[in-house]
Amino acid sequence: MTLQGAGTTEGVVTKASPRGVEETLERLTGLLGAKHLTLFAVVDHSGAAQQVGLEMPDTKLVLFGSPGAGTPVMVDAPLAALDLPLKILVSADDAGGVWVSYNAPAYLAARHHLSDELRARLQGVEMIADAAVSP
Repeated sequence: MTLQGAGTTEGVVTKASPRGVEETLERLTGLLGAKHLTLFAVVDHSGAAQQVGLEMPDTKLVLFGSPGAGTPVMVDAPLAALDLPLKILVSADDAGGVWVSYNAPAYLAARHHLSDELRARLQGVEMIADAAVSP
């Protein structure tokens, strides 16, 4: 894996994508729509860097979720709002690899002391990420 720091950040899962950043992003947002999840925003980190004369590999952060699933989590653990909505990072590395990264639901559940029932409300991020990187 050539993504800087991948595999070393606690609670972060990173998977290789067989597609470029834009194609992975399109696939990801299409999956969100098909699952009737809310796409809150796509943050173009690399585009923002370029606007101020800096360079970084193509990097997009997708914020999404389901208010019906996330609200009970935040009611039970208000500081979980720092980690919600769910996020998936789609990024390229200097070697041309493309990666999809997200916070593991188990990590978020431990961080916010969530019950198994509330943790289950976060599990969708894994299925969405897996589908986004599948061949």
